[in-house]
Amino acid sequence: MRKLRTALAAAALALLAGCGTAAPEPAAYQPPAAPRADATFNATDVMFLQMMVTHHTQGLEMVKLARTRQTSEEVAMLAGAIEVTQATELEVMQGWLKSWGEPTTAGHDPNAHASHGGLPITGADEMAALRKASAAQFQTTFLNLLIGHQHNAVEMARMETDGGVNPQVKDLANRITLSRNEQIKQMLGLVAA
Repeated sequence: MRKLRTALAAAALALLAGCGTAAPEPAAYQPPAAPRADATFNATDVMFLQMMVTHHTQGLEMVKLARTRQTSEEVAMLAGAIEVTQATELEVMQGWLKSWGEPTTAGHDPNAHASHGGLPITGADEMAALRKASAAQFQTTFLNLLIGHQHNAVEMARMETDGGVNPQVKDLANRITLSRNEQIKQMLGLVAA
């Protein structure tokens, strides 16, 4: 069990660093510091963070479910690493929004998200199918669903890098793009195996 935790921590650090190769030393990773309450931000920064809070919450639900089901060791390690990464990012994003006096969740009014294609979340039917997947089908269903989910994160990050102004939020968006693209590559390899 200790060996698995150590491996999960190393994998999480690699994902947080936005790199799919070598993990940095644990002391080298510093979570992004929350900007001061008077930090410069615009509506895109706020919308991105709010949408990512919703997205991360759902991603955490998926990976926690995967950790309760029979999967390969590689998938279990990936799920654990994603859980650590997204829990840390979620805490930071909520802290930034609170420091700016903004709500921590995106409004569910479809018109509020029309200009950027809607709030990309995995549907209730897809989540129900994942929960009901047989032992034999769970891993493939999970990986395919998570590939799409992480692709949505990359798309939202592009919205931020194109239109946001806060340098810390833009840096987070860049790191999300790098790490999620690496996760997608890894998952595609696992599906194909």
